[in-house]
Amino acid sequence: MQIFHRSTNTISRATIYGAVFVVAALFWAAANIQRSPYVTYAGVARPQPVPFSHQHHVAGLGIDCRYCHTSVETSSFAGIPPTKTCMNCHSQIWTNAALLEPVRESYRSGKSLVWTRVNDLPDFVYFNHSIHINKGVGCNTCHGPVDRMPLMYNYASLQMEWCLDCHRAPDKYLRPRDQVFNMRYEPPASDKPVRLDGKDYTDQLALGADLIQKYKVRNPMDITTCSTCHR
Repeated sequence: MQIFHRSTNTISRATIYGAVFVVAALFWAAANIQRSPYVTYAGVARPQPVPFSHQHHVAGLGIDCRYCHTSVETSSFAGIPPTKTCMNCHSQIWTNAALLEPVRESYRSGKSLVWTRVNDLPDFVYFNHSIHINKGVGCNTCHGPVDRMPLMYNYASLQMEWCLDCHRAPDKYLRPRDQVFNMRYEPPASDKPVRLDGKDYTDQLALGADLIQKYKVRNPMDITTCSTCHR
């Protein structure tokens, strides 16, 4: 005696296949959410105690990155400037601006401003600013067009796949050290060559290959091992 109708077999198969597609769709959705600004905050300006504009200070006034981020060339971290650095200028200009009252109060009280860190890597990731700077990685390679940001935001996802893209092929991104802090630097092209040691380069890969040798960048197989960043 047949208990189930013959169509039950078809329904069962369709249900199994459908479940596979549903699970695959869920994994796809989860992967995209993980890469989205909802998780990475890429492109999202963070609230700060003072709405500091890099666009105004860098592009407008021409202040070099190292004036505020003093340790970026020698330390593992870029450093957040103390209030005294702000007051070097603002004790003379905009002295009564209400917008800058938190800065003045910080200077009077000696209590540091609590800035929200924008480019924030997880605690299990080791990152050294000085290494990247001295190997020819430009500021805007990782931080984006900071000189055009009225409010600071994450330019990139800062996820592992993004870091590995550079570690696996550093020749695509390296530039001469004297151009690291140039926010408007452009890779070499036929109409805009880049000069290095008396030689004009019109191709980024050729320039990058020579910089790898010149700056003694480790082999990509070495800088993509787990222990490079996870120590």
